[in-house]
Amino acid sequence: MCGIVGYIGNREAFPVLLKGLKRLEYRGYDSAGIAVLNGSLHVYKKAGKVTELENFTNGKDVAATIGIGHTRWATHGVPNDTNAHPHLSNSGDLALIHNGIIENYDALKKELQKRGYVFSSDTDTEVLVNLIEEIRKDQPSLEDAVRTALNEVVGAYAIVVIDRNDPDHLIAARKGSPLVLGVGEDEFFVASDASPIIEYTQNVVYLDDQEYACISRDGSFFIKTLGNVEKTPFIHKLEMSLEAIEKGGFEHFMLKEIYEQPKVIADALRGRMSASQGWIKLGGLTEYSNRIENAERILITACGTSWHSALIAEYLIEDLARVPVEVEYASEFRYRNPIIFENDVVIAISQSGETADTLAAIELAKDRQALIYGICNVIGSSIARMSHAGSYTHAGPEIGVASTKAFTAQITILTLIALQIAKAKGTVSATKLREILYELENMPKKIEQTLKLDAQIQEIAKIYKDASNFLYLGRGYNFPVALEGALKLKEISYIHAEGYPAAEMKHGPIALIDENMPVVFLATNASAYEKIISNIQEVKARKGKVIAVVNEGDTHIRSLADHVIEVPATEEVLSPLVTIVPLQLLSYHIAILRGCNVDQPRNLAKSVTVE
Repeated sequence: MCGIVGYIGNREAFPVLLKGLKRLEYRGYDSAGIAVLNGSLHVYKKAGKVTELENFTNGKDVAATIGIGHTRWATHGVPNDTNAHPHLSNSGDLALIHNGIIENYDALKKELQKRGYVFSSDTDTEVLVNLIEEIRKDQPSLEDAVRTALNEVVGAYAIVVIDRNDPDHLIAARKGSPLVLGVGEDEFFVASDASPIIEYTQNVVYLDDQEYACISRDGSFFIKTLGNVEKTPFIHKLEMSLEAIEKGGFEHFMLKEIYEQPKVIADALRGRMSASQGWIKLGGLTEYSNRIENAERILITACGTSWHSALIAEYLIEDLARVPVEVEYASEFRYRNPIIFENDVVIAISQSGETADTLAAIELAKDRQALIYGICNVIGSSIARMSHAGSYTHAGPEIGVASTKAFTAQITILTLIALQIAKAKGTVSATKLREILYELENMPKKIEQTLKLDAQIQEIAKIYKDASNFLYLGRGYNFPVALEGALKLKEISYIHAEGYPAAEMKHGPIALIDENMPVVFLATNASAYEKIISNIQEVKARKGKVIAVVNEGDTHIRSLADHVIEVPATEEVLSPLVTIVPLQLLSYHIAILRGCNVDQPRNLAKSVTVE
């Protein structure tokens, strides 16, 4: 949520900040602002899109070589110009941008008001910048004041502070919200993630929780903990390219990322398996192989789309490796006092690696001595650093808010995990193992074949773009796919949609079915084929409209359904990798036909880094 960008160096700061904010738009926001320092602090901020801020600053004084910028997603205070960041201290000396939530801001605000401070916004951020200013009365050093203030606040934050009286330094700090420092040639960049930085440098330092960085114009910087202990910074080399965060000729990032899935799956598999030789090797899994392979129980925790991939993992691991699995919403797991044993394995899944609830779930599980296995997409992210072991999905930057390629990449990794454990435990035959591995190797081609159905799916979308509700039904491995298909439609088209196990239709949802209700069936399961046909007949008897995703050559369901989308047949355990693709395309085209912003749907953020 929200986006931070900062710059200090020799080039003009404003263009860097503005372009950085545009790069961060995918994170979700409702207002934007920039502060530049050139003897005076000039603050410009507007509710709405970054383009509105850009228009607002035309002709304004923006010449400076130090500045900060921010895109806000409202928590405290409605979206408007006043509540937008950056926020100034009462004296006008300090400007601050902030991601996160200061939970004790109200008590701090009342105390500051007693001391004469006046607040113009409804935000917790304005409280923080004035708290720093108040502390400076006794501790003139900005570094000391920031450190002291952050030791007094409760909550999560990533902040950057600049001082009107010191144009040669800026301070950045984090706790529970991501922050990365880009190290250039006598210049520095600060951002919520690497996307605003990659154009200028590939050298970055990821700040850990409760750390702050003091950055100087002379090309030096240091990092300390909030306990005033200096840390040795580790400079990472970014693997992403500028091209990876551009649309590459596609109209939207979401469509580009849907079409990237064949390559993403190939990249996720590369070097990790061989069908011809019958081996699977995930480095993180191998490192803790004895503990993972002998685990009596595996817990998987995640949110949103990642939770749906976790449900598929439950089917995979129990089916292939015969290990009991429990799947938990991270947001519930952290609060319900769960039973966690020290010999449990906890798999945490997150595209960004920064999901606040998932991070909290990891902390809880680590406190109880469970082994943490992280699956995420962003190298250097918090989950990657907090886990004992793990696997990167290598999906590349996912800019579209509605996750697509990250989902299939997660399923690919989870499939390899299930197969590697199954092979070690001997719960799957060598013949069956190779059959599944060969299908995995062929999966990129099968998804390429499925993507060729785009035009057909667009025609179906035209028919149902004005529907008020959708129902998605699947059995077995395709039940989580039904949930994910419904989520995609809700996220980007704002049509109410629900996913259910097909057998549950008679336990309530069937009451909703009439001639206006489109029902999407995932009907590729051989193991439940006759039961799915019965469900389809029940819907047709009530005049519902049936859109069926079936295996190629399926004539039986074609005779029953209103629309049939034929996908390449594959092993049932791998079917979600294929069946999700038509649902992604269907939601995309319906949303476009309804005039929705598919890359930046309303009220949503790419990475939920606060509760």
